Amino acid sequence: MTQHSRDTPQFYLTAPSPCPYLPGRHERKVFTHLVGDKAGDLNDLLTHGGFRRSQSIAYRPACDQCRACVSVRVIANEFRISRNFRKIMARNADIVGEQRNAVPTSEQYSVFRAYLDARHRHGGMADMTVLDYAMMVEDSHVETRVIEYRKRGADTGITGRADELVAVALTDVLSDGLSMVYSFFEPSEESRSLGTYMIVDHIIRARRLGLPYVYLGYWIEGSKKMDYKGRFLPQQRLAPSGWLRIDASGEVLSEPQD
Repeated sequence: MTQHSRDTPQFYLTAPSPCPYLPGRHERKVFTHLVGDKAGDLNDLLTHGGFRRSQSIAYRPACDQCRACVSVRVIANEFRISRNFRKIMARNADIVGEQRNAVPTSEQYSVFRAYLDARHRHGGMADMTVLDYAMMVEDSHVETRVIEYRKRGADTGITGRADELVAVALTDVLSDGLSMVYSFFEPSEESRSLGTYMIVDHIIRARRLGLPYVYLGYWIEGSKKMDYKGRFLPQQRLAPSGWLRIDASGEVLSEPQD
């Protein structure tokens, strides 16, 4: 591959395939490779335009007659923890989040495998092996971190070491926010609402880092799998005219946001 082709992105279009979110519809994606010295800058730019990262690929929906997938980012500094969110945070007061370099472990894969088997047994990732998981974590040319969430042990306060791993988030650090690439949790801990907990934790982390947004990927109205993302308000949703603000009451502001 020449230097020119590494620094100049080329975009490709996938063939139609069944939509995993809306029954009876088909999806297509436009994608490009994130490689070379400018991969981080390109990932930033494309994320602002509604792309998502999967390993060294950046993609976004390009369906012929559907625009249901809407990119969502939470406005971190303005987010307020509601009563329901406070209950979830209190329920997980015994959890410690530890940020690490993007290095896969067998312990992570064990939780990942249990999560897929319990919640996405028939999904596109159902057959992922430990090597596939390692590629998902390691195959990144941008600034990526793994955040492990563990239960506090009896001596955590003394040793600084937490105990059982219950959830993991693979997260990109962008110039203007944190992008939650993929997260999963131990299904036996489902009552903790760990998915919600991890999002709120990322919002808090973004604030500490002085980053304005947390990117959640695609929100799809009418999809039970994606509906939860609309609860984290205020947020911005990407429209053809730009990022539109959705305030804490759910009202849509018509003027695009920078």
